[in-house]
Amino acid sequence: MDIGNILLVARREFQQVVALKSFWLTLALIPVALAIGPLLGDKLKDDEPTRIVVLDRSGGSVAEALEARFAFEDDRKELDALSRFVRRHDLAKADPAAPWAASDRWYTPADVAAYRHAGGLDAALAKINRVKAAETPEFDAPNRDYAFAAPPAALAGKDGAELKAAADALLDADKDAPAETRADVVMVVGRDYPADPTVNLWANEQPRSTFVQPVQEVLTADLRQRLLTGSGLSPTQAAAVQNAAPALAISTPRPGGGAKEAMLVRSIVPLALAYILMMGLVLSGSWMLQGSIEERSKKLLESILACISPEELMYGKLLGALAIGLSMLIVWLGAGVAVAFATHGAIADMIRPALAPISSPGAIATLIFFFIAGYIAISIVFVAIGSLADSMSEAQGYLMPVLLAILLPVTFLIQAILSGNSGPLVGVLTWVPIWTPFAVLARLGSGIPPLELVGAAVLLTAFIAVEVVFLGRIFRASLLAQGQKPGLKVLIERLRPAAE
Repeated sequence: MDIGNILLVARREFQQVVALKSFWLTLALIPVALAIGPLLGDKLKDDEPTRIVVLDRSGGSVAEALEARFAFEDDRKELDALSRFVRRHDLAKADPAAPWAASDRWYTPADVAAYRHAGGLDAALAKINRVKAAETPEFDAPNRDYAFAAPPAALAGKDGAELKAAADALLDADKDAPAETRADVVMVVGRDYPADPTVNLWANEQPRSTFVQPVQEVLTADLRQRLLTGSGLSPTQAAAVQNAAPALAISTPRPGGGAKEAMLVRSIVPLALAYILMMGLVLSGSWMLQGSIEERSKKLLESILACISPEELMYGKLLGALAIGLSMLIVWLGAGVAVAFATHGAIADMIRPALAPISSPGAIATLIFFFIAGYIAISIVFVAIGSLADSMSEAQGYLMPVLLAILLPVTFLIQAILSGNSGPLVGVLTWVPIWTPFAVLARLGSGIPPLELVGAAVLLTAFIAVEVVFLGRIFRASLLAQGQKPGLKVLIERLRPAAE
């Protein structure tokens, strides 16, 4: 075989695909998605808090208690997010005694009170900015979920059906309407409360549990406070009984450091590589078949085979397909690395630790081997299909069962890895050569034993060697057999070695 002829065919195959607009659209897909993803996320995010109106006709302080409770929940969420930001970027030295620098844990009312007393977010960021490196991203404070508004005049003096109609009018008002004429939630505490403990609540959508649970707790505490004081206890004694509660000290791992969270973060790039391999094979296989069909329909094969051998043509096509796949891999991975190290924000913070599983020389070698071997193993099947088909519709008839056989198990594999399942399915797919590349790439993040890795590599290499022999025979025997639709018997005949 002449290596020059093989390279010539590979170059032609590569140039033929590169000339397609679909190739460039596909190549730009991941970089564009990474570029506009954060922008779309900001645009689609609903920053407007849920507007709540509380009408307390019992003369109590339910509205004030609810507003204080949700303000506490917002501050605790803000404190928790700030703590994770400080811990992720090693900024605790800004104020080691501050609640947000102590640890990433479940913050108590005392922690929130200390945070407020120290000046809240503005004071904390002022300290952090004095020690923060220039390349560290800015802290993105979480949005406030709820906002409380004074009861509008439309609810005054109404009861029964009239009250419900007035509440519905507030709920149905357009978001662009004046603030005093609209609401997302309307709560009414009756005049006979707590004798009649019913509290009416109307909402313009199904209330979230993060809203209903605090409301239930506040109303329960208020009701018990009134019952306790009504039983003879002083307000101070009743409040002491109400506030008696255990203090939970809950410690959590560093961001990305928990077992499941770390596994998911570390699996992002390996799973992306398995997905890129799958998509690259589907796309390049389609492009390869299109080129083969054009060669047959335009009677180019006879001219090509007059200059080179069938083996050189087959190896050239495989090398061209591999070059296409590697070009997509390099561009897409390059875009991911650029986002990770040249930008800031949530996506960059996620990608950086996700690159850890493929940062060592052994992991890089494993990645390259199984990506290339997987591409060759599947591309040989596409090359054989291209030699059998005379039209694109006929090629699709052969191609669809092959793609389904490959894609469905790989889809289940990716779902299993994401759910943290390394059970029998993952193990079986690792040892079936046609799926071995996808399984090994997907498992790089969660870890794969070295012996299993070596065994899978040896098995895949042997499988490719067998493919080259047998599917190569089909390729050689089918090149010039135009107009013939081979049945199973003919295919088996073509698998046999050619007579000398």
